[in-house]
Amino acid sequence: MFLRLVADSFTRRPRRKVLTAAALSLGMTVVTAALSVSLDVGDRLAREFRSLGANLVVTPQADSLPLEIGGVDYRPVNAGAYLPEADLPKIKTVFWHNNIVGFAPVLELSVKGMSHFRDDEKGLPENRMSWPQVSLIGTWANHPVQLADQTTWNTGINKTNPWWHLMKGRWFEDNALECVVGKNLARKRGAFQDGQRIFAGLAIADNFVIDRGPSSPPIFLKAVGILDSGGSEDDAVIVPIAIAQQFANERGQYRKLYVSALTKPEDDFARRDPKTMKPDELERWSCSPYISSIAYSIKQVLPGTDVRVIRRVAEGEGNILTHVRALLWMVTFAALLAAALAVGASAAASVIERRMEIGLMKALGAGSGTVGFLLAAEQLLLAFVGGGIGYSLGTNLARLVGQKVFGVKPEPSLLVLVVVLALAAGVTFLGSAIPLRRASRYEPAPILRGE
Repeated sequence: MFLRLVADSFTRRPRRKVLTAAALSLGMTVVTAALSVSLDVGDRLAREFRSLGANLVVTPQADSLPLEIGGVDYRPVNAGAYLPEADLPKIKTVFWHNNIVGFAPVLELSVKGMSHFRDDEKGLPENRMSWPQVSLIGTWANHPVQLADQTTWNTGINKTNPWWHLMKGRWFEDNALECVVGKNLARKRGAFQDGQRIFAGLAIADNFVIDRGPSSPPIFLKAVGILDSGGSEDDAVIVPIAIAQQFANERGQYRKLYVSALTKPEDDFARRDPKTMKPDELERWSCSPYISSIAYSIKQVLPGTDVRVIRRVAEGEGNILTHVRALLWMVTFAALLAAALAVGASAAASVIERRMEIGLMKALGAGSGTVGFLLAAEQLLLAFVGGGIGYSLGTNLARLVGQKVFGVKPEPSLLVLVVVLALAAGVTFLGSAIPLRRASRYEPAPILRGE
């Protein structure tokens, strides 16, 4: 009988029911779109932020005192200690290894070198001491790394420094005598010795010749690309790190490591010193993808290193993500509040219209709890109908907003559906709480007398 009463009441007064369901559907549409975009936008923006470059830098702990001003390292390039390249696969064994999207070791030194259009020494100045000093940067371009699970993972400077744009050509092969030349060095004119131009710029397919000392023939590196980085690298030659290690006489070593990792914005808890945390706090901190916790994990697997956060990158990412998510939560709250007010107004009008029906039910023996439960069941049914319609419309709205604003279409989520239906039920009960309470307190005698 209870179900018959609910079904009969639901089919009567369709205009009022349609208005209530429409208000719920509109609110749940906005909520569904905001939640769907919010769940997806964090990972999406985090990946887009990788275009800002690496957010972690690893250096030897025994290195000389760091001297950085405005993010620029002013130490001599040959100063300090070195780190073993063989330990780098361990980075992909940390807890957040899936968040490590790339890393690249760097070894920088100064060499004597010059441009040459031939593949032999004919035409080279004999006095090599007069050759100009050029900055040589050794790194990985697209290097395969053998991981502990016997899989191969490719990484390199193009993943940690994506702003290093090749104006022409391609990146060098790691096992080839090739190089990429900075655009300023490629255009350089005017290095003369005894009236002879000894550095006349570099073009693709030209050679960059490096002096290896009076007792060894020079090494010829084929220029395969022209680099535009917007920084000091535009005046340097970028080579496979094995070549830089050969000239530095530090085989299998590097000086600095750039790491690019997907992270979540840091809060006050994330900025705490892990040495002061209790075991349960340390576990919770380590199991959150904060930039500081990922840095801590890397330091554990790379002994003798100092892992620093590039704050200007990490904090910028965190601020943008926090503001975007705050905006989406504000929109969600506003939509829920508007839906609750609309449902409350509709429920109040419905209770006033049904005073005689409520009074008759009470006169026939229905208690206040029964009457309230009957009206609440009707509202709950409306909540599920409005929530279901709102989820369907909101999923399409989320795909439209995601594609237009963030360049990705969020996929429908069962979790969002459950949350939306729960929110629809909560908003409905919240909005109709006062009218339902008033209905449960009606006295039948005055209502039946028409008072």
